[in-house]
Amino acid sequence: MEFTNQCKCICLALFLMLGAWSSEATSRSLQDASMYGRYEQWMTRYGRVYSDINEKEERFKIFKENVAFIESSNNAGNKLYKLSVNQFADLTNEEFTASRNRFKGHECSTKTTTFKYENATVPATMDWRKKGAVTPIKDQGQCGCCWAFSAVAAMEGITQLTTGKLISLSEQELVDCDVNGEDQGCEGGLMDNAFQFINQNHGLSTEANYPYTGVDGTCNAKKEASHAASITGHEDVPANSESALLKAVANQPISVAIDASGSDFQFYSSGVFTGTCGTELDHGVTAVGYGVSNGGTKYWLVKNSWGEQWGEQGYIRMQRDVDAQEGLCGIAMEASYPTA
Repeated sequence: MEFTNQCKCICLALFLMLGAWSSEATSRSLQDASMYGRYEQWMTRYGRVYSDINEKEERFKIFKENVAFIESSNNAGNKLYKLSVNQFADLTNEEFTASRNRFKGHECSTKTTTFKYENATVPATMDWRKKGAVTPIKDQGQCGCCWAFSAVAAMEGITQLTTGKLISLSEQELVDCDVNGEDQGCEGGLMDNAFQFINQNHGLSTEANYPYTGVDGTCNAKKEASHAASITGHEDVPANSESALLKAVANQPISVAIDASGSDFQFYSSGVFTGTCGTELDHGVTAVGYGVSNGGTKYWLVKNSWGEQWGEQGYIRMQRDVDAQEGLCGIAMEASYPTA
């Protein structure tokens, strides 16, 4: 009788354990089903199509990990910014940066020959969009020519300030034609070199005349010869000085290089970005203003080239006046601007 009772106890314990395992497995599978549904909605929203079921499953694993990262960051509740499940949610951080962040950093010189804004007055806030000096957000796609978008945005700004006309200029001309030096189209480049090319070439064509394709192409000499705007040269902002950068941005949109390699940057959605980043400059963007948030945090207003669905309609506000002299993500290390 005692043996039978022992058997009953063991069987009951096994039954309960199996029940718990089954319940846990069901819970897990329900979670997965819910996440998969979310994944398919995301695919529909962003028009994502994969070559086969294996690729779809691989991308789902990455998507799931990214969602977990985003939700964990947002739930922390101690940050001034939010992340979102955006169009890059099926890419690992390595894949994401490899295809887009191709700014070619160079050794910084602390010597600047001339800085025309050394004694400039600085208003409390600035937003060059409101002054009509910024074209709509563009999208570089999977071509690593951020450097071209940064240089063009700065040139569009100075052109509007000197002529009164806001003209969308051609990044593709730089991608196709500025290939005899450091700049190598989708493989990367520098804004300073782009300014040199534009100056030597006596100008740049319009976006409409030489439209963006997102791939390296052969230089179209006829289109290249049709100049819509020109510059007289360029200057570097004194390195590692946010106060010098402030004087510059107070007077025109400025090309800046940043370290945009982190996952926080990949999924940035809103707020003042204070996130983790280093100073390994890998991405060219354009500082088009500055201000102070409702919560009292000083920020740089930065135009990116990843489309309007990223960030705050294509822009990011990055914390200004940080302790590090290089600025957040190195924003004050290699800033420059075209002259006209």
